[in-house]
Amino acid sequence: MLKVLDTAVPIACWSCSIGHNDSTLFCPHCSKIQPPPGGDFFQVFGLKRGFQVNLAALEQEFHRLSRKVHPDRFARAGENERQWSLADTALLNDAYRTLKDPLYRTEYLLKLEGAEIGEEHSGKDRKDPSRVPDDLLEEVFDLNMQLEEMRMARKMGEEDSELQASLTAAKEKFDGLLEAVDHDLRAQWQVWDAGDSSARQAAQKTMVALLDRRRYLSNLVRDVTETLGA
Repeated sequence: MLKVLDTAVPIACWSCSIGHNDSTLFCPHCSKIQPPPGGDFFQVFGLKRGFQVNLAALEQEFHRLSRKVHPDRFARAGENERQWSLADTALLNDAYRTLKDPLYRTEYLLKLEGAEIGEEHSGKDRKDPSRVPDDLLEEVFDLNMQLEEMRMARKMGEEDSELQASLTAAKEKFDGLLEAVDHDLRAQWQVWDAGDSSARQAAQKTMVALLDRRRYLSNLVRDVTETLGA
């Protein structure tokens, strides 16, 4: 079972006028469909904010709610209810797609907590070295030289097996570094979910740095993969 979160923010149902939680898709008193709720994706599923989610329970709840708000059920309803069923369905799909994916869920929750996530913020604060993967700079310089050599060789119609083997080895190494980042992220999920305010702030800072590092590594793996597959 999913852990239900009661936001305790009442609004009046459009049908029965009885107050209810503003994060619900249906009135608990008259069972009428409601306009798309406020709040965040976690509240759509009645979940407390957290990085660790029971995926099996999330999927089960998604399918249950999707059946209830499906537009076919409201084909003969009033215009408002028909529109709300479409909007609620779209909201459910977006929420489920975000929360079921570990990286999307991590980025989404960090943004809810006020963190700056994305390439436009990566390495923004140069006073914080954890945001910049300095340990990779020398290795990446060599990698870029090899990538350029491979591209030039391909352009000339030549094949360099030694260079190809070196790039393949580099890709395997970066894949391993990506796995290490994912492992570290999962460890920080546990710290944040179980910690107090101070622990959460520290875990949040660490996760932002890890996501920056992951994005950097992903770009390297993409470049090597594209060059090897050219």
